Amino acid sequence: MSEKKTATKSTSKRASSAKKSGTNGSSAERKTSSTATSPSSVRRPDNDTLLEWYTMMHLGRLLDDKAANYLKQAKGWSYHAPCSGHEGIQLALGKSFRGGQDYLFPYYRDLMTSLAAGISPYEIILNGLSKDADVAGGGRHMSNHFAKPEIHIQNGSSCTGNQAPQAAGLAKAVQYYKTDAVVFCSSGESATAEGYYYEAVNGATTGKYPVIFVIQNNHYGISVPIEEVNANPRVSDNFRGFSNLKIINCDGTDVVDSWNAMQEAIEFVKSGEGCAMVHAQCVRIGSHSNSDRHELYRSEEELESVRKQDPVAKLRALLIEEKIATDEELTVIEKQNRKEMLAAADQAEAMPDPAPESYADFLIPDPYNATEKRSDEGETVTILQAINTTLKEEFRSNPDTFMWGQDMATKEKGGIFNVSKGMQQEFGWERVHNSPIAEDYIVGSANGFSRYGDNIRVVIEGAEFADYFWPAMEQTVEMGHEYWRTKGQFSPNVTIRLASGGFITGGLYHSQTIEATLQTLPGMRIVYPSFADDAAGLLRTCMRSRGMAVFLEPKFLYNHPWGKTSVPENFEVPFGSARYRREGSDLTIITYGNATHYALKAAERLAEEKGINAAVLDMRSIKPLDEEAICEAAKRTGRILVAHEDHLLGGVGGEIASIITEECFRWLDAPVMRVGSKNTPIGFSPVLEKAILISADDIFEKASQLSAY
Repeated sequence: MSEKKTATKSTSKRASSAKKSGTNGSSAERKTSSTATSPSSVRRPDNDTLLEWYTMMHLGRLLDDKAANYLKQAKGWSYHAPCSGHEGIQLALGKSFRGGQDYLFPYYRDLMTSLAAGISPYEIILNGLSKDADVAGGGRHMSNHFAKPEIHIQNGSSCTGNQAPQAAGLAKAVQYYKTDAVVFCSSGESATAEGYYYEAVNGATTGKYPVIFVIQNNHYGISVPIEEVNANPRVSDNFRGFSNLKIINCDGTDVVDSWNAMQEAIEFVKSGEGCAMVHAQCVRIGSHSNSDRHELYRSEEELESVRKQDPVAKLRALLIEEKIATDEELTVIEKQNRKEMLAAADQAEAMPDPAPESYADFLIPDPYNATEKRSDEGETVTILQAINTTLKEEFRSNPDTFMWGQDMATKEKGGIFNVSKGMQQEFGWERVHNSPIAEDYIVGSANGFSRYGDNIRVVIEGAEFADYFWPAMEQTVEMGHEYWRTKGQFSPNVTIRLASGGFITGGLYHSQTIEATLQTLPGMRIVYPSFADDAAGLLRTCMRSRGMAVFLEPKFLYNHPWGKTSVPENFEVPFGSARYRREGSDLTIITYGNATHYALKAAERLAEEKGINAAVLDMRSIKPLDEEAICEAAKRTGRILVAHEDHLLGGVGGEIASIITEECFRWLDAPVMRVGSKNTPIGFSPVLEKAILISADDIFEKASQLSAY
């Protein structure tokens, strides 16, 4: 693999007509099982390349020091994690990355990596000062989180290591589309303790995806010494049991050793035999970040030892010792670097901050422009059949549609409920397949896969039951940030399917509905149908839209005759559009999901026993809510009862009631009332479940109370 061109023209000039070395470490023995080696047959780049590398490393050090000065002057860069001591591996990583061809997931300490990979000093400082022109996302994320989506340097979060499943997912797409690209995932050693990091390595090695995990080990997690939290100080040893993984250990303070390690890893990944892990032993010269004081837990003797391993000083000494450059010549380069850095700083400081009102921009992409055309045409089907048919139709329509999840594509079985039955047989394993029981990985890998192209649509079964989705919440929150955090540069076009709700005597982990929690998270849409036609129409709109959507499937109604309807061909339902399932003039029951059918039963009883004509308004869409329909119902009937299956405390009903109180108070003839399931866990015994979950009787009694107010 040829070395990527230098990041800036001026740097290239100062390094004298530096020739690109293109040297690789010789290939090591190839094994399908995990191996751990040091780079073999070290071949040093030519002198001009070494001089160019020093020029860039010194420039990176100046920028790192400048960040600390901005903090002292209270000008910005309010979060700064210095890269000093990591420059050897970071330079090698950045130079191994081919901008616009490969994909790079840096972490918050990767200033040198980002500079070497193609982010200019000016762009580095824009990020540090959180300017509107920051190419990572216009100051929407913490400083020192460098990105440049234009050349495939990904915008990462602050959650340590959470980019790992995303990198694995993106490498999965690279493999599927058979392109000459490598995905690089960089992190510190402490991040590898996260569960989703192991999930990512497991997924990547199982699929032999072209991803290289780079671990920069400086032996401290903020103030925690590695030996206190890890049995293996060389954390790559934790991964020795993984098959299809090439582990390469190197000295991260030595740029040549690091370069050879990266080339060996690239060669192995390109062989198709698996993924690679480069473990670089680094030193942390400064504190973890500006909020840390390392002198409180590190001795002066240790700090002096660390300073002697400074990668920049080591390379400078090598250049002089081997007569590649004199001290005077290097001093000239260093002065020119400082001049360039100061010019970039002046330019960046003059740029405007983000406009306050811009916070509302890029929350979520505009949805597919769905049009609801109702008719009685079409076959009468169950909700399960409607979902299955719609999935197949959309997969046929868009060949760049994919689906994976737990236990959902095994021979003739299509998941525990057979919702995806026949999908793998028609569309093949590569487009429809099982995933490990690792919810964070399922969601994170979908995030990563969708980064390959905006035409891609990923549907995931986020968990077999909504109750088991909680481990995926970190990646779900992350995905909700993406479009906003990147200032519209990346949209995760992912639909998360979840079998939701109770009434199946499932107990604590098979009967919950979780929309109340999800609705608080920005950057996503949430829909919850209760009839087959709406299930088909909403799923189609989710899959055709850009952005993230959660599609909650009422599993109790999968095959229940209550949910059966005719489904018109190519039926669509817009987001945020409620639908009356029963007209009425005395009061309105606002509901969704399983509760819709109990509301309809209650409305029938109200009419028969009390002569009360109750309308039933099915929200269908939880986020966004159809506020216009909600207010229209309040104005028309003057009495509103919100009924939902979720716990009453903190449920969606509170949000609906708040909207009505704020917007329609003068039209009300009674307080907005709510009814839901009890604020307890859901019992397994049918007796307990019946006592806890919402019922038609509950709705009838509350509606009677409302009518009599």
